[in-house]
Amino acid sequence: MKDLTSDGAACLLEVKNVSKFFRYGFFGFMFKALDNVNFSLSNEPRIFTLAGESGSGKSTLAKIILGIHQPDEGRILYKGKDIHHLKGSDAKWLKREIQAVFQDPYATFNPLKRVYHYLHETVKSLMGLTNETEIQNHIDNTLSSVGLRLSDVREKYPHELSGGELQRVAIARALLTNPRLIVADEPVSMLDASLRINILNIFKHIKDNYGISLIYITHDLATAYYISDDIAILYRGTILERGPISIVLNKPFHPYTKILLESLPEPDPKSKSQYMRPIKLSQIEEKEFLMRGCKFALRCPYADKRCKEETPPEIKIDEVIVKCWLYSNR
Repeated sequence: MKDLTSDGAACLLEVKNVSKFFRYGFFGFMFKALDNVNFSLSNEPRIFTLAGESGSGKSTLAKIILGIHQPDEGRILYKGKDIHHLKGSDAKWLKREIQAVFQDPYATFNPLKRVYHYLHETVKSLMGLTNETEIQNHIDNTLSSVGLRLSDVREKYPHELSGGELQRVAIARALLTNPRLIVADEPVSMLDASLRINILNIFKHIKDNYGISLIYITHDLATAYYISDDIAILYRGTILERGPISIVLNKPFHPYTKILLESLPEPDPKSKSQYMRPIKLSQIEEKEFLMRGCKFALRCPYADKRCKEETPPEIKIDEVIVKCWLYSNR
């Protein structure tokens, strides 16, 4: 029997056939920044990573899930409800349920306002609390979950906190509404390496102790491997491979996933020859966005005519979904 939420939805989040068009340059061509993207999150708390290089569509997809952008095609369902058609009390409910943590903590807060102002307004407007003692207690308890105290931040402006401290405040602000899903877009990429592990551990703590799912967006497969349960690999707006991260990164199927793994430290570089053929990179981004077939075909050493002309199907291999003609016989 399917695990149903209280409102009857079988999944926490469903991204269904989502596409988004943008124009390349002021007078340039129209292209799909996202091309028929599909995945879902179960009701079980999970950390789901969207990984890929710059321009792959990760942040665009995050903004659509957050309701900042509208999809040109497809739908986003949260607990069975189309998030882009919610109004009034339903729209306010969604703001409590889905929260965001962005890349630059200093861009999250107005430098002319104390950070406490944002925490206070979040509780007051979205949680409906009006008693000042209750508001302060809720903020203090939430800050403690990320290793801070209200007294540490109450009188501080953003510039008076370190990048790591301010990102923890941003995470606490997201937690104030008791969400079920947090979208974290490159949340550690602007932090010192020594601080990244602390933020990643907070995300793991949130999932394990609060039952909150996370969509973790990154280009860094090392941090993804550390905290994630599942991963989707994006390239030119298309998900090429997705599944449990322990399988996808240890036994990759798609040629592009294999290339991304070159960015990870490799104890024995000779072992790469077992799964990697050399791939020539060139400035062919425009052609890739406009291709009818696989977006990676022009770079792939395995590509044939069909790869360049026909969109590959999604093929299930055990727990992994791979979009590649190499596996069509399966």
